[in-house]
Amino acid sequence: MKKQVQCGNVKIGGGAPVSVQTMTNTATADTEATVAQIARLHALGADLVRVSIPDEASAESFARITRASPVPLIADIHFDAVLALKAIEAGAAKIRLNPSNIGKKRLSEIVKAAKERGIPIRIGVNQGSVHGEITASGLASLALDTAKELEDMGFFDIVLAVKSSDVRRTVDAYRELADRSDYPLHVGLTESGPPAYGTIKSSVAIGSLLMDGIGDTIRVSLSAPPETEVIAGIRILRACGLRINFAEVIACPTCARTNIDVEKIASILEEKTANLDKKLKIAVMGCIVNGIGESKGADFGVCGGKTQSTIFRNKEILKTVPNEKILEELLLLAGMNDGN
Repeated sequence: MKKQVQCGNVKIGGGAPVSVQTMTNTATADTEATVAQIARLHALGADLVRVSIPDEASAESFARITRASPVPLIADIHFDAVLALKAIEAGAAKIRLNPSNIGKKRLSEIVKAAKERGIPIRIGVNQGSVHGEITASGLASLALDTAKELEDMGFFDIVLAVKSSDVRRTVDAYRELADRSDYPLHVGLTESGPPAYGTIKSSVAIGSLLMDGIGDTIRVSLSAPPETEVIAGIRILRACGLRINFAEVIACPTCARTNIDVEKIASILEEKTANLDKKLKIAVMGCIVNGIGESKGADFGVCGGKTQSTIFRNKEILKTVPNEKILEELLLLAGMNDGN
């Protein structure tokens, strides 16, 4: 079993549930805006939030932000070891460092402070920050070399990450890292791009690894608001079967036989049941062909007819209702008693 580290009240590795991370994009020096964004991210389901600390003003604000945050915060540090030390002092639950831009002498100071505070360090190796072309194996080796430096300093609360914008290279690097190390892994695809394609790339990379049992905490890095990242991350965990307490809406792909507005009904159901904290599978089937038989495993659902549709539960027909009553009936079965 992999080693485990403690990041505030969140465990990473060692069989703990896979956690979802994102990163604020407000100016960290703006305490109020950053705290408000963190609260929104927490409400959406973020387990951990990373905050960039690029300057002294941000470090000062970070101390106030940590006191107000509902989730553990990770301080993201580049170049300046002094800012890392201030972030640790300010209450960071974890530090993220890129070893290529922190000198070895200053690294030892950061390690000492983190050890005294009992907080982990994530070693993040990104292809973009490495000089020249590098292979997946090279990325893994760089991360492990830095981990060895920390081990030589008597520090073992380490999380590793090796990222590229290339899906295959990222997956291969993490697979090698998982074979060569038992440290917890932060999994993600760096610089994946705008949300439409970036979410697909990230889902392929992160999902491939999670399905192989690789990955202890994830971030979907998108050129989009961090709220989008949290939603995508949770959906990936659900699709991989790592989060089960939610309402899953399954629906037929529609064709010329479709009798009801499958897309509209399914979309509204998803929206209305988004906050349900229980395991449900709801089926929206547009015709008799994609009816009860095709929705095996659903707790309940609808089989669409031209003017009336069949509502079923556990493969048994409950009733036939006018098509305009479909949503109301399904929401009632979901436990949304007022149909709203």
